[in-house]
Amino acid sequence: MIVAFSLTPSAGDETGGVHDAVAEAIRIVRASGLPNETNAMFTNVEGEWDEVMAVVKQAVDAVTAVSPRVGLVLKADIRPGYTGQLSAKVQRVEDALDR
Repeated sequence: MIVAFSLTPSAGDETGGVHDAVAEAIRIVRASGLPNETNAMFTNVEGEWDEVMAVVKQAVDAVTAVSPRVGLVLKADIRPGYTGQLSAKVQRVEDALDR
């Protein structure tokens, strides 16, 4: 499965920024060893249900530690038996564009 998720802390640092809290969540994702990528809006993680959801929970917990309230947006592509789709899905679109 691939999960795209975004965390939004309700409170920022002394300047109103939330980048430090978000960076801590991304550190957790990257340390998980699961295939992942981060873009301007979401972090995508690929793996089995339990391992992906455990990483999302750890990321939420990290942000909750510094913010009294956290918003979570999560979208999942659940396709049993398929792996490597984090890049394969994008490659199929790129191939179609090249035709």
